[in-house]
Amino acid sequence: MVTSFAVLCLSIAIIESLAGILGNGIILAAISSSCTGNKIWPPYDMIVISLTLSKFILQSWNTLDFFMNIFYEPFIHTENLLTVTKTISTFLSYSSLWFGAWLSVFYCVKVASFTQSFFIWLKLRIARLVPWLLLTSWLFSFTAAIPFAWDVYSVHENITAPSSMTNSSARRTTKKDSLGLIILLSNAGIVMPLMLSVVSSVLLIQSLLIHTRRMQSNASGFRDPSLEAHRKVIKSVCSFLILYIIYFICVLIVVFNGFSPLSNGDSISVVIMAACPTAHTVVLIWSNPKFRELPARIWHHTKCHVGNAPK
Repeated sequence: MVTSFAVLCLSIAIIESLAGILGNGIILAAISSSCTGNKIWPPYDMIVISLTLSKFILQSWNTLDFFMNIFYEPFIHTENLLTVTKTISTFLSYSSLWFGAWLSVFYCVKVASFTQSFFIWLKLRIARLVPWLLLTSWLFSFTAAIPFAWDVYSVHENITAPSSMTNSSARRTTKKDSLGLIILLSNAGIVMPLMLSVVSSVLLIQSLLIHTRRMQSNASGFRDPSLEAHRKVIKSVCSFLILYIIYFICVLIVVFNGFSPLSNGDSISVVIMAACPTAHTVVLIWSNPKFRELPARIWHHTKCHVGNAPK
């Protein structure tokens, strides 16, 4: 039975996901218009397209899943549809985590000014490595999602078994044993991109702060556009990192505490996990003039169309 609190949280998550779908659609449209006619896409555009496309599909799938939980909750929790939902959501979530991590790595390699030999080697070859990194991420995400295809339904059966067949202690033990491999693979799939994202973001912030202090010491009393640009990049990178860590913590809470479906804890986690990708998309649009330009043009065109409409 869906509680009123669960319905409220799922409704909020639907709104968040729809906003994310709109934002990711804007980014995809902006990149597509700028890359039209190009035989080779820039590595940055390849990463952003992969990231926004995975989030677009993930949030579309989540929106459908949220609606199903509100209106068809008995059906979605008693049929094999739960297996399909878990498998697809896992694949898309892991893909988004990997692509977000590679975006942080790309920012770090291109913007940071370290002089270590490995860093210089990576800076010269990052453009050629990006397609292979993205392909590897897709394959790793697919591999990590496979256990959900054959183990989740058995877990669901163990959880929902009648009390006459097993007591609550046995159910918890069976659930813990059957989830062992899934938890192991889930953490392996999440921790690796998390480490990449944290390390690259910290290195980039450190490099930008050092460069910003140097610019401040040499700056005159006037407002320096370069200094403001550096501060804006630092804010964007910090926002990306905070959202990434919040999402990671929320996933760990869900995995290890084993909230029952549509409980209060599960519902709050759903809201947070729906908000983080959308907020990441908003920050991405805010930090890139190319992405901000398209909605501004659409808004201007709409105002002109409404203003010139016959009365």
